[in-house]
Amino acid sequence: MKRREFITLLGGAAVAWPLAARAQAKLPTIGFLIAGTPASHGAWFAALVQRLRELGWIEGRTIAFEYRWAGARNDHYTDIAAELVKLKVNVIVTHGVALPAAKQATSAIPIVFPISGDPVRLGFVTNLARPGGNVTGLSLQQTDTGGKRLELLREVVPTFRRLAIMVNVGFPDGVLEVEEVQAAARTLGLEVATLELRRAGDIEPALESVKGRSDALYVVSDPLVNTNRVRINTLAVAARLPTMHGFREFVEAGGLMSYAANFPDLFRRAADYVDKILRGAKPGEIPVEQATKFDLVINLTTAKALGLTIPESFLARADEVIE
Repeated sequence: MKRREFITLLGGAAVAWPLAARAQAKLPTIGFLIAGTPASHGAWFAALVQRLRELGWIEGRTIAFEYRWAGARNDHYTDIAAELVKLKVNVIVTHGVALPAAKQATSAIPIVFPISGDPVRLGFVTNLARPGGNVTGLSLQQTDTGGKRLELLREVVPTFRRLAIMVNVGFPDGVLEVEEVQAAARTLGLEVATLELRRAGDIEPALESVKGRSDALYVVSDPLVNTNRVRINTLAVAARLPTMHGFREFVEAGGLMSYAANFPDLFRRAADYVDKILRGAKPGEIPVEQATKFDLVINLTTAKALGLTIPESFLARADEVIE
């Protein structure tokens, strides 16, 4: 099934399935608390649903889903988490900035996260080998890749000395990532400006503030910037700023490059966690695994717009080249 068809499928399910799930009250139910929209996160959750089908969990026959799309609004997460708890779902699948709300809402219902930065440091699990409690999933270890991203950026923009980092300061994973990137930048002798976002309205003035004062832009991914990725990339190109991202979707939307964990792979692996829990495993006894597949993606159209020549050796190493 194509990515766009996946998104269409999930978008329709968000409307249709709350009623259908109630009609199938005897079926085990998964509650999806999604910090995004069908357009921004639909393909990833569709990968999870597809894997569940392969494991025998067929929507409407052996399982029911409750989809809740929260967009990028932090004030929605607590209410949605409470709603899913009230519905007595069997498992909650959530991620990123929405995960704390789910953890606070219940200590009894198992929670699976397909992606998280550092779940131990963020307090979601006790340790990776034996999480304890009702939460488990997959760790991006996003902070471990910050230095690698800067090294890749310097290969494409070898003369850059001034780095701007854009981050939503309300996103705990992002704050940890910025610390790692700042440390890596100091090692490389880069001058750093940190652009702090709290709302979509902060994006344009933040980029305007570094126009002509920075040589490259590192964008820390979260639901806020993901929802506004086209706008961010349009403004970055206008400001002549090459960009590095944590999602390939940003590169599809006009960003220069990304080096990131393969998100569909992580969401498929999260389905195996859900399967184990539905078959009786305790989440606190299922080890947290780390991302193992990382992809380098570059957009040649954006490179040309920025006047950059990408070395052939670099293109040969890329997992995907967008033209």
